[in-house]
Amino acid sequence: MFPFYTLQNIQSAARLSPPARLAVFGDPVGHSLSPQMHNPALAACGIEASYVRLQVKTEEFLPALRALRELRFIGANVTIPHKFTALDSVDEVGPAARRLGAVNTILFRPDGTTLGRNSDGPGFVRTIQEEFQAEVRDLRILLLGAGGGAGGAVAVQSALEGCRQLVLTNRTESKARTLAATLGDLLPGDRCRTLPWTAEALAQALPDIDLIINGTSLGMSPDDPPLLPAGCLTKDHLVYDMVYKPLVTPLIATALAAGAKAINGLPMLLWQGAQSFEWWFERPAPVDAMRAGLNAAVSSAAR
Repeated sequence: MFPFYTLQNIQSAARLSPPARLAVFGDPVGHSLSPQMHNPALAACGIEASYVRLQVKTEEFLPALRALRELRFIGANVTIPHKFTALDSVDEVGPAARRLGAVNTILFRPDGTTLGRNSDGPGFVRTIQEEFQAEVRDLRILLLGAGGGAGGAVAVQSALEGCRQLVLTNRTESKARTLAATLGDLLPGDRCRTLPWTAEALAQALPDIDLIINGTSLGMSPDDPPLLPAGCLTKDHLVYDMVYKPLVTPLIATALAAGAKAINGLPMLLWQGAQSFEWWFERPAPVDAMRAGLNAAVSSAAR
């Protein structure tokens, strides 16, 4: 766990050198790697500001937001459990965040108002571009874990990009159907459909899939069951496991053994962070500095 501030002592963060001007809201928040990613970015750009963790309870979120505004903060990130609270706490919500129903990036504007956006979707698109040299709009996508959260953000962004096909599956199939129903206007006909989470259904669907995404937490424990039936992955598949602890999950190991390209969740953490940075400062993010900071933090945590 890393150091964090609270509503009671956040004013002391503004007296840091350089002063805190960015934060991540969460509860808990001590695990967040965002400061290790954003502080190198601020230094690389010569911006006199620090990025800190802020642990607040749900009932403290709005007072904390007001406190940051009074302390002349530039922006903030929002993580569990505050992404939905943030949606109702900011003055304006961006269209993608509104559709998703969650805010993970807040901008404090010069006129004193706050804008809530969601960088998960754009971060996903940039991850696919940078790691797979592919465009989401060209892909047939299978999302494992379509009940909401990060998986929901990926589904919404895939639909907004106009992907060739989006297949949603979830342990509780009704949640996948609910999500699919909200995307029908973006992907009409059978371009967005649900699938039972069974070995037979997955084995039948996978030959017609380009990109497989794990939006669940399965794979974090060695005792977790396999996500896919054995022998279904090929060298033509792209596999994106949103889990990054461990760095090589069972799904990634299986994909690599089959000759497929596979990545973990760290690139999306990087690219959604880069998107937030670009919204705050209206300039390209120093991605190399952010990547180096993130990799150093992960390596340190692994020791």
